[in-house]
Amino acid sequence: MAASIRNYFTCANSSKGFVNLFDSNIRDLDRLYILKGGPGTGKSSLMKHIAQEWNERGLEVELIHCSSDRNSLDGIIIPRMRLGIVDGTAPHIIEPKAPGAVENYINLGEAWDSRMLANNKDAIMNINQEISECYQNTYRAFADALKIHDEWEKIYIENMDFIKADKITNETIKTIIGSKTADKSSTIKHRFFGGATHDGPVDYIHNLTEDITHRYFIKGRPGSGKSTMLKKIASAAEKRGFDMEIYHCGFDPDSLDMLVIRELNSAIFDSTAPHEYFPERENDVIIDMYSGAISNNTDEIYKDEISDIAVRYKEKMSEGITYLKKAKILHDQLEKYYIEAMNFSIVDKIVKKTMKEIEEFYYTNIL
Repeated sequence: MAASIRNYFTCANSSKGFVNLFDSNIRDLDRLYILKGGPGTGKSSLMKHIAQEWNERGLEVELIHCSSDRNSLDGIIIPRMRLGIVDGTAPHIIEPKAPGAVENYINLGEAWDSRMLANNKDAIMNINQEISECYQNTYRAFADALKIHDEWEKIYIENMDFIKADKITNETIKTIIGSKTADKSSTIKHRFFGGATHDGPVDYIHNLTEDITHRYFIKGRPGSGKSTMLKKIASAAEKRGFDMEIYHCGFDPDSLDMLVIRELNSAIFDSTAPHEYFPERENDVIIDMYSGAISNNTDEIYKDEISDIAVRYKEKMSEGITYLKKAKILHDQLEKYYIEAMNFSIVDKIVKKTMKEIEEFYYTNIL
């Protein structure tokens, strides 16, 4: 019977450029497979095949989605085995190191017909250059959007009662953690629950919290203290020794969007657009930072300014997404050159060999 599958990202195309949070997620693994090879060589397909196989055998699997195309994978982790398989090509991760882990490199480029690739060298280089330019344009558009977002935040920061905001935060810490402690050091995984893709914004909040009993939905406006609250809760939980999944904002990685503390059966997250959700279970709770800490009628008083900011912000975000769409089209063109040059019978042998190694590892070290 298939076990649970958790979905998330460890990389993001953000206002701060390409951000990589892989390290904390692979640090405690005992075995790490690092895949090499260009686009279209079957890295994502290999990971999907292995993830499905072991999930159907009853093991929980974590799927790490590609920040540009959520239908592709950057990695998988099988926690029970303390085993991971990751895409080791730029820009995802470059020569990752998991202390104590046995690292195995799998080069799917061995299945290329190098002569066919050489014949298309100029076209491949040109497409790669265009893709790089698309991402740089995306990052510039998102950086501009962040500056506009700062204008938005400034309105609410100037109208915030920080004493009330601190009180709400302290009450929330008391509710979630109380006097509980864990007799150990905290293990923290840094991730993204979503982000901007060529399909627009996506998130996996429901999937990541589906087995959590206590969910807290933070409502508010930009600058109303949502991320600050999450950082203070994370600090308190870490001091008490609780393990955490800390989910950063895919747009601004310096901000936090969600904490999951599974030892406390609790999750708390920013529940505003573009990841706005509402309570649907008995134990779901709303924490409203706007009504609790922002001056009355702030929305109405600054209506025109906020409307102008929202329009300009949306335009810049749409511009960034447009470049991601173009990058995806170009990437698909690039993949065709590699796919045409691939001998997939060799890939099949590599997949079978890897599956056999993992199976031997499981029966020797896990069972």
